Amino acid sequence: MKIENATVLITGANRGIGLAFARALLARGARKVYAGVRDPASVKLEGVETVRLDVTRPQDVAAAADRLRDVTLLINNAGIATTGGFLEPGSVEAAQRQLDVNYFGPLRTSVAFAPVLAANGGGAILNVLSIASWISSPLLAVYGSTKAAAWSLTNALRHELRGQGTQVLGMHMGYVDTDLTRGIEGNKSTPDAVVREALDALERGADEVLADEITRQVKPGLSALPPIYTQALTR
Repeated sequence: MKIENATVLITGANRGIGLAFARALLARGARKVYAGVRDPASVKLEGVETVRLDVTRPQDVAAAADRLRDVTLLINNAGIATTGGFLEPGSVEAAQRQLDVNYFGPLRTSVAFAPVLAANGGGAILNVLSIASWISSPLLAVYGSTKAAAWSLTNALRHELRGQGTQVLGMHMGYVDTDLTRGIEGNKSTPDAVVREALDALERGADEVLADEITRQVKPGLSALPPIYTQALTR
């Protein structure tokens, strides 16, 4: 997937990783960048076109797909995170809220935009995932389960969309210095750094990108004995 002259829709593009994607795509020569957000007034970056898009509202997704017929790259970035484990009060409700954004959100947009991408030659979908797709801890147990579901969705979409020539890239990383990780201690990558890794991988035609060092260290541990995901994590 070539970024130069691409037409891109980014969900959750008003801050954090989404905003970093928008800046980087403009710098790399994208023809047009749509910023899909719940509140268009929250987008301050010049050069993007705002689109009212709440990924939890099917009517918003359908309207966006009907209007944005020129999209060649869909970046499913919108996400929410709350801390806590499954045995804490309110965990079921927390899981429902996060699944609606983190799993059903990219499912809705991918289904809606798959025909658009096909009509424009195939294009690509980039799903923003997490190291929490693979390993978990009580701090992010519920959130991690939603990202694991999104990882499975990404892998299935890759097979289903291969026939129409659509590249599907899963982006994994650890803590990134955004509003979502405010208050969480630990080493954090910058949004610009992980976005650079992701866009380089996209242009290489990759299926998966490990966008920071901790993720590159963790991935081999999935097949270790014992596997890393069975071990107790401290955070």
